[in-house]
Amino acid sequence: MGRMTKPLRADAARNRDKLLTAATAVFGERGLDAPLEHIARRAEVSIGTLYAHFPTREAFFDAIFPQRLAALDRIAEAALAEPDAWSGFVHFLEGLYALQAQDRGLNDALAQRYPEAKGVAEACGRGIVNAERIMERAKRSGRLRADYGLADLAALTSAISQIIRDSSGDEPGAWQRFLALYLGGLRTQ
Repeated sequence: MGRMTKPLRADAARNRDKLLTAATAVFGERGLDAPLEHIARRAEVSIGTLYAHFPTREAFFDAIFPQRLAALDRIAEAALAEPDAWSGFVHFLEGLYALQAQDRGLNDALAQRYPEAKGVAEACGRGIVNAERIMERAKRSGRLRADYGLADLAALTSAISQIIRDSSGDEPGAWQRFLALYLGGLRTQ
């Protein structure tokens, strides 16, 4: 039998919600290495309250990012529904990297900078399965190089992640230019 958990007191539930809201904002602005003290300060709670609810940084990630990564599932569904397989592949990549560009924490999560976060790893696993389906569909259409694989996509995601981190304030479109150049090399036609 599963362990029964007591519902949180009203004030504890409010503090947890404030911490999740603050963590989403702080990680989104500063990335996953943002000091936890900044989250506590923004939530207007003590650092002790933060650790009582989220004993590790990864506990925050597991509470926040699986829901955020659900957007990637929707992008994948739209890509698979696209009549043209190449367009679906391109739209999947554009959607994936647009999500990363909008949220530095999500960018770090998708680059798997904290692989210990189990909820994030599971959500990323779904993304990998979807990416495989999208890539195979584009290969079958004859428009994506047959030798393109998951390792190549992982390398691209890592490169785009770094471009986003390095250029987000100065040159927000840098990742889009890089992706366009990259995609030009993948097309068979």
